Amino acid sequence: MSDSGFSLFQPKGAGDADRSVLTPPSAPAQAEPTSAASPSAAPLVPPSAPPLFPPAHAAPGGAPPVARQVDSPKALDAPAPQVSAPQAPPPATPPISMGPAAVTAPQVAPTPVQTSVSPSAPPPAAAAATTAGAAAPAQQAPTVRPHLGSTTAAPPAPSIVAMPPQRRDDDDDAPHRAPVAEASPAHHPGRRSAATPADGDLLWALHQVVREGASDLHLAVDAAPRIRLHGSLRDLATAVPWTAEKMRSALHSIMSEAQRDIFEKVLELDFAFTLTEVSRFRVNVYQQRGKMGAAFRLIPTEIKSLHELGVPDAVSRFSTLPRGLVLVTGPTGSGKSTTLAALIDLVNRTRADHIVTVEDPIEFMHSNRKSLVNQREVGADTHSFQAALKHVLRQDPDVILIGELRDLETISTALTAAETGHLVFATLHTQSAGQTVDRVIDVFPPHQQGQVRAQLAATLQGVVCQTLVPRASGAGRAVATEILVATPAIANLIREGKTFQIPSALQSGGEIGMHTMDQHLADLVNHGVITHAAAIEKAQDLESLKQLIHRGDSMAGAGQGGGY
Repeated sequence: MSDSGFSLFQPKGAGDADRSVLTPPSAPAQAEPTSAASPSAAPLVPPSAPPLFPPAHAAPGGAPPVARQVDSPKALDAPAPQVSAPQAPPPATPPISMGPAAVTAPQVAPTPVQTSVSPSAPPPAAAAATTAGAAAPAQQAPTVRPHLGSTTAAPPAPSIVAMPPQRRDDDDDAPHRAPVAEASPAHHPGRRSAATPADGDLLWALHQVVREGASDLHLAVDAAPRIRLHGSLRDLATAVPWTAEKMRSALHSIMSEAQRDIFEKVLELDFAFTLTEVSRFRVNVYQQRGKMGAAFRLIPTEIKSLHELGVPDAVSRFSTLPRGLVLVTGPTGSGKSTTLAALIDLVNRTRADHIVTVEDPIEFMHSNRKSLVNQREVGADTHSFQAALKHVLRQDPDVILIGELRDLETISTALTAAETGHLVFATLHTQSAGQTVDRVIDVFPPHQQGQVRAQLAATLQGVVCQTLVPRASGAGRAVATEILVATPAIANLIREGKTFQIPSALQSGGEIGMHTMDQHLADLVNHGVITHAAAIEKAQDLESLKQLIHRGDSMAGAGQGGGY
């Protein structure tokens, strides 16, 4: 002890390394309650004041702090008693003596004492957090849960929980981290996950359609899913029958709330569903015997050319027309939408036009190439074909695609658009050129049919009737067509109502690309593309087909490829 009678004592407790107390030699030592102030704010005590001792370590579990009592001045020179604590305290610091000048010196903020921490001792940050926890109100620590599948109980929650860094695309060690396992519908058809909200069994069935090269998927209650492959239905391997609840759950998983409401009201629904970047489906949901059912039609995202599809060369010339009406017809599943998509794609690549499509639903997606393409879907982008076509003429279109001519108003608008200088493409469910002309005219009431005949004779530029026939090799189907090209003779037959003479005009118009369905079927048989039996099933006039096959005539420019 120095001559001044004062000594500066630095206690040994952890977290109290920065505290200093001045005590007079003659004053009896007393225990003072621990202050809740910051550990770094150590007051300077005058010589007449009783000694003030810093708080000791807080006992575990939030017990009150323990005060150390000094009975005599000699106790200041003795080593401080060891206080039990959860962690090892930092090394002791010997007492420091100060003169009287230290009492009147200005107060300086204490500098933290640098201490070395042994491997068994907690880091300084943890010790500081422990000391601060004794003075500040306790805060609830976040819950730490064990890993899934672990049998070990969760460890006690620390006062500070270090969160793992989030993965970034530019992290160098990102490829070395374990990926998060997600359910794959292809491998786990019965499992659903947040990443794949659609029903797993449904996704698996749709993937099978793509893998098998099928065209359709059919779903019915109490039956296993079936696919249409090369025109024939067959069960999916390993598939099991679906219950009514399973059907409802699976179909609802790919429908929006609005679509569910529409189906509940009208019991019919058409929409498009995208499976992957290379697979889209046109979906029709219906109800039969009080239970839901559905049909999925595969729509390839890659648009093939007319040549790749095997369509005759004469069809490609329709894409160069400045105006008029071109109809692509055929039964359901005959590839009408695929042929129309190829025609629109040809226009898109070769002409700087504005193309507007109205479809239900949108099937093939067209990107802007040389032309500007706007595609509108009934239900999502417009309320009906009639509403869209009513305003389409104000959108400055050059080419208009109408998904289907369903009623009088749609057909009337299509004729008006073609008459006012636009090129209009549309579809109908007819199987011959003559039947197509009659279908358009018969929609109108009798007192308007004469006017419609004259209007159709002036605007109709071409008709492509088509059907798909299984190939003789068994690999896919070939397209057979009947093509009408507008000529003064054809226009006169339409105007006079002599549609029964159209087949004769088609047979004699081979030089400009016209032919009948039987002519194309016979040509495919003579080239070995399809079998004789397959041609007979699709023939319009059986006797005419037999004669054409026997003669072995070959059509110039007839397509024999096929990518349907």
